[in-house]
Amino acid sequence: MNISIFGLGYVGCVSLGCLAQMGHTVVGVDVSENKVQQINDGIATIVEKDIDNIIKQQRLNGRISATQDHRQAILDSEISIVAVGTPSSSKGHLDLEYIFHVAANIGEVLANKNDFHVIAIRSTIFPGTCEKFARIIEEISGKKNNIDFSVVDNPEFLREGSAVKDYYNPPLTLIGSDCERATEKMKIIYEPLPAEIIVAEVKVAEIMKYVNNTFHALKISFANEIGNICSALNIDSNAVMDIFCKDKQLNISPYYLKPGFAYGGSCLPKDLKGLQTLSHDLYIKTPLIDSIDKTNEIQIHRAVGILSKYFGKKIAILGISFKAGTDDLRNSPFVEVVEILLGRGFDVRIYDKNIQMARLTGKNKEYIERRIPHLSHLLTENLDQLVSDSDVIVVNNKESDFQEGLKKAKNKVIVDMVRLDACIRNANTYIGINW
Repeated sequence: MNISIFGLGYVGCVSLGCLAQMGHTVVGVDVSENKVQQINDGIATIVEKDIDNIIKQQRLNGRISATQDHRQAILDSEISIVAVGTPSSSKGHLDLEYIFHVAANIGEVLANKNDFHVIAIRSTIFPGTCEKFARIIEEISGKKNNIDFSVVDNPEFLREGSAVKDYYNPPLTLIGSDCERATEKMKIIYEPLPAEIIVAEVKVAEIMKYVNNTFHALKISFANEIGNICSALNIDSNAVMDIFCKDKQLNISPYYLKPGFAYGGSCLPKDLKGLQTLSHDLYIKTPLIDSIDKTNEIQIHRAVGILSKYFGKKIAILGISFKAGTDDLRNSPFVEVVEILLGRGFDVRIYDKNIQMARLTGKNKEYIERRIPHLSHLLTENLDQLVSDSDVIVVNNKESDFQEGLKKAKNKVIVDMVRLDACIRNANTYIGINW
């Protein structure tokens, strides 16, 4: 396949060499005469393990060239990869000047090119950038996005120092596209690689680099805060984190990484508070750990904010325990939501098959009697009747009987904390907590 790459910096140079080594004919485009000359001399524009040998060999093989002439590069290729810089301002905003300059150049050339052309953006960009990029091309070329050309997002996940290895062994390949023709062309490039190819909505792909790298920063910061606490206690923090990482069921897993409502229960809030108190007593600053419960509070008040607009409506709460399959009400975030709504005069009724007031004992009973002393008057045992009589239905737990009961719901407002099946969403006015 003939491919042009705009930008011969870090991502562009690695892509140039690796794609050529995979058998493609690749031309690099850059405004820097020096970078263009380096590539044409068989010299990599960056210092990176293995890439210098790849560039040298593929230049000798005739699969690599470079130019400042963007016009000819676009005319001679069927896919253009955009890897120009998107530098960040001091406030975190991206400078997309180079990106949109490339869009204008491509638009000028496509005005006189009849073949379908794919533009894949590998630069780090904000959601919505591909849409604007395509609009610039449309305005200049007179062509239509996803008909005459297509702009897709194809974020890279390369680490400096191991970029070539990462290119050939990615965790996944992500293509943000709403054009099947463009998607199939992009798949041809990546099918030889040993990784799943995931096709997503364009904006989903555009935000993934930020999500990934923020999580990586979060992990490093978390490990460092744990290390600082352990150091003050003369505990081997590496031994602690080695054991932490051996748990692949919960700790290193997707189990807790699903957007939804706040956490609760008797363990997470108590143990988090315990670690916060320990670090405080040791005079260790742990701003990341100290902020976790604050983020949880934001999610609780987000739910209250969504429900506040339904004052005067009959509100049904499906599930009040902190998670499905338990009667544990201690630190259940939805107990706090109900408490706030009742204090504001809302009409609230609750169904939870696991909660039977006569069977509540010990700390669990003490907790709910302190927070919602009249809970027994709010509980109902008839799910179908509650759904029928209510205007707004809030689903707090993913119990199977909730799913069944809601299949009969029509023309209700459904506020979803657990991501219900699409069939339940479609028949009602649907609001997700953060989707």
